[in-house]
Amino acid sequence: MKISIIGAGNVGASTALMLCQKSLADEVILVDVVEGMPQGKALDILETMPLYKSDTRIHGTNDFSQIKNSDIVIVTAGLPRKPGMSRDDLLKVNADIIGKVAESIKKSAPESIVIIVTNPLDAMTYHMLKKTGFAKNKIIGMAGVLDSARFRTFIAEKLKVSVTEISALVLGGHGDSMVPLAAHTLVNGKPLSAYIPDEEIAQLVARTRNGGAEIVNLLKTGSAFYAPAASVVEMVEEMLKSTGKILACSVLLEGEYNYKDVCVGVPVKLHKNGVKSIEKLVLTAEEKALLDKSAKEVAEQIAKL
Repeated sequence: MKISIIGAGNVGASTALMLCQKSLADEVILVDVVEGMPQGKALDILETMPLYKSDTRIHGTNDFSQIKNSDIVIVTAGLPRKPGMSRDDLLKVNADIIGKVAESIKKSAPESIVIIVTNPLDAMTYHMLKKTGFAKNKIIGMAGVLDSARFRTFIAEKLKVSVTEISALVLGGHGDSMVPLAAHTLVNGKPLSAYIPDEEIAQLVARTRNGGAEIVNLLKTGSAFYAPAASVVEMVEEMLKSTGKILACSVLLEGEYNYKDVCVGVPVKLHKNGVKSIEKLVLTAEEKALLDKSAKEVAEQIAKL
């Protein structure tokens, strides 16, 4: 198993470290245009491997051809958000970057599965799909796993229960219109509404939608990276193990949920070839209306591309 990560910033480097810690690949390639940075970070990570009893090999490079024969390519390259910026503000600049990255992947790793982390996530997933011409099951956006983890975190804090007792999904675009499925959220097998009133659930939903911005405002010079990296690793691990876990991922829809030619977060199952299936959830009327709004906003971003 060879996994390449394009972009050696905080998200990329953290992803590389976690993949190596878990021995999820025989070889990890960390690629970036900044000379010395991917090499230095890769060497630092490599030197932790004896401590984690892992024999994963990792090296950094500025040569994009080194991703050759990768099974999975993770794309984190692009500018992060800064305070006051929305994910939409990043659309044009990151579309230019993703377009160039797509050409490198198409040339050097044409059989790979591609996981997109770059924002605005759903539009960049669609952009990667069009620029590479890859099959739709091979281009997957990471956002729903992260947003679902944030929702679970806030619920656990509120109820003072273990995060392992909480089952939750967040669908839709990775933006302010994302759709935490409160009506489908279970705590120890019981509906979330059995524990707290609607107004408090609404507060948790709002905090989840604002989860990335909350961290951006605290950091002031960057955006979240530990939880995004862990979310990517969760997806990779499911591809390798195929446990049947349902994850929220951004994928191309061609009629599912009544959407066409748009990438948006929906429940999926992953396996060694990428997306195994798109799972059909019965949504409440309110959830479907919110998902419609979110999908429309993503479609508008795609139209701008």
